[in-house]
Amino acid sequence: MRIIEVSDYKQMSEKAAHHVIGKIRSSDCMTLGLATGGTPEGLYGELIEDHHVNRTSYKCVKTFNLDEYIGLSKDDPNSYFQYMCSNLFSHIDISLNNTHIPAGMAADLGKECERYENLIEEAGGIDLQILGIGANGHIGFNEPGTSFQSGTHIVELAASTREANARYFHSIEEVPRQAITMGISSIMKSREILLLVSGKSKQEAMKNLVENAVSENFPASILKEHPNVTIIADSDALKLI
Repeated sequence: MRIIEVSDYKQMSEKAAHHVIGKIRSSDCMTLGLATGGTPEGLYGELIEDHHVNRTSYKCVKTFNLDEYIGLSKDDPNSYFQYMCSNLFSHIDISLNNTHIPAGMAADLGKECERYENLIEEAGGIDLQILGIGANGHIGFNEPGTSFQSGTHIVELAASTREANARYFHSIEEVPRQAITMGISSIMKSREILLLVSGKSKQEAMKNLVENAVSENFPASILKEHPNVTIIADSDALKLI
């Protein structure tokens, strides 16, 4: 793992955007793995600004999101489909036909997991996967204890994860208890991984990631075994290292 320290969230977002934009411009057709939540919002804002100013095109880019809540339709304002449209897709020239997010309302969730995994494989895999890290070490919605061999699957969300996401809902009772997520094996098949980490709330997670052994009790630790991982972290997140 390569760690790049930056001063703050804005610089993290700018640095990440520079990396992503460079990859897009140097590729005829690229497949991006995307994340949601607070961490990548700045990155997406930088990509939008660059698209408007420099006309970087996404017409040949395919995207696969890490996860989606179970029980939320695409029209629900808290769905990750709506998050992606609001924070990125509606502001760039990407075709929605080239964007992929698990269907949280699928009638057969097991088949939906298989379908999503197959879609990634049919696309030739993910060239660059954007990740954040949860305070408990989760990547995607892969909570502590998730098998490193897992493909796309259904997960019960940890209480800490639901609490962290409650700010997007009216109350924690509204936060779904399950999600579909790319598995750890799915993530590790990505050719390159870019992990973004910001803020004091992620200090313990970064310390665990850097200093402790690889363990399924801390899912992000598996990134140590990937050959091409770059971490962009701000000073606050790195204070305990």
